[in-house]
Amino acid sequence: MTAEDVLRARMSAGQVHTSGPQYESAATVWNAAVVARPAVVVECRSTADVQASVRACRELGLPLSVRSGGHDWAGRAVADGGILLDLRPLNRVAVDAGRRAAVVGGGARANDVLAAAEARGLTAAVGTIGTVGFAGLALGGGYGPFLGKYGLAADNLLGAEIVLADGEVVLANASRLPDLWWALRGGGGNFGVVTSLGVRLHAAPRITTGPVWYPASDTARVFAAVAEIQTDAPDELTVQTGVLAGADGSLCALVWPTWCGPADPDGFLARLGTPLASQIETVPSYAAEIARRDAMFPDGRSVTIRTRSLPALTAEIGSVLASAAEARTSPLSGLSIHHFHGAASRVPVTDTPFPLREDHLMVEVLGLGDGNDDRAWADATAAALDRYALPGAYANLLGTDVPSAEVFGRNSGRLRDVKHRYDPDGVFRAIPLG
Repeated sequence: MTAEDVLRARMSAGQVHTSGPQYESAATVWNAAVVARPAVVVECRSTADVQASVRACRELGLPLSVRSGGHDWAGRAVADGGILLDLRPLNRVAVDAGRRAAVVGGGARANDVLAAAEARGLTAAVGTIGTVGFAGLALGGGYGPFLGKYGLAADNLLGAEIVLADGEVVLANASRLPDLWWALRGGGGNFGVVTSLGVRLHAAPRITTGPVWYPASDTARVFAAVAEIQTDAPDELTVQTGVLAGADGSLCALVWPTWCGPADPDGFLARLGTPLASQIETVPSYAAEIARRDAMFPDGRSVTIRTRSLPALTAEIGSVLASAAEARTSPLSGLSIHHFHGAASRVPVTDTPFPLREDHLMVEVLGLGDGNDDRAWADATAAALDRYALPGAYANLLGTDVPSAEVFGRNSGRLRDVKHRYDPDGVFRAIPLG
């Protein structure tokens, strides 16, 4: 029997696809450069569907992949010639306002979580893009505009329902399977298929945010001013920066502050000088605001990403970043720089697999173009930052060939032990663990 025959015998009608709109929708992910094609797509509408699919993969000896938001730029959501588990139907978000918690389905996007939380006067620690799958974001860490106040997305997880490599369903939290629970909070999707997550929510603060654009020629000066602000920024203020194309297509320096609490945008802007444009405002809904970021990075572009973590935006580093941006080979390419501080930096290194708990900046080098030149530019930019970079790499934005010791540092050995215990045959390969 073929994989299609085996799965059709175990699923309801309309769940198994080898062609057609549902197949194409699942197999087509954010990065247009991903050309892998699964043999079969399974629409998983329940945990039992995930169990049956995992067992079929094992019996047939086929590779398995899991697709939620489909934003992994390296294409790990699509197993070439294998079975793709489409979790998007598992997108329910159930909020318990009294406990300030939610149960989030494995297919829910960050925007789904925000919208459900905000409807009850709450908010969640999410990333910078709303269309990203929440589970994938949180399992690999989860930088975002609220991390100074609430920590990483991973730091706000309360528990998980997970289907293991043998098809067994288990619950993991601080008191049940604590070794697996430790590994899930930053170790990525290496241990099973997460069908739901318990997530800590927070009382919705007043949120003031928005992009501020400066001429590219001012990049070094603006970054120096931002560095001073970041040195003593309160937990409530997280400042993302970048060098990207502006509204007219010209290269610009970007500063995107987010206050979750009291804000002084006029004083902030005064320290940075006169911008080309400022769209800072107090927003009624962060779910709506984050859609503005989504629009900057739509589906359908070819993407190469490299990351480097830097201790601070020094004058020398600012010059390197400005020069790198000027040398980009595609007008869409650029740099997005994430600010890590506050609550996220106060978590002990060994409490979760996420290895870099000191204040830093994670530089996302975005090569957005169809040619080898754009990949070469991303590699050259990352290499230019090597001499300044802190150890480690960001699990959620890895290429496919980065060894675990470079990702998880001192936590690598413990992660490999957990991997061997729960997935000794390497069924799940989201992040290389060696």
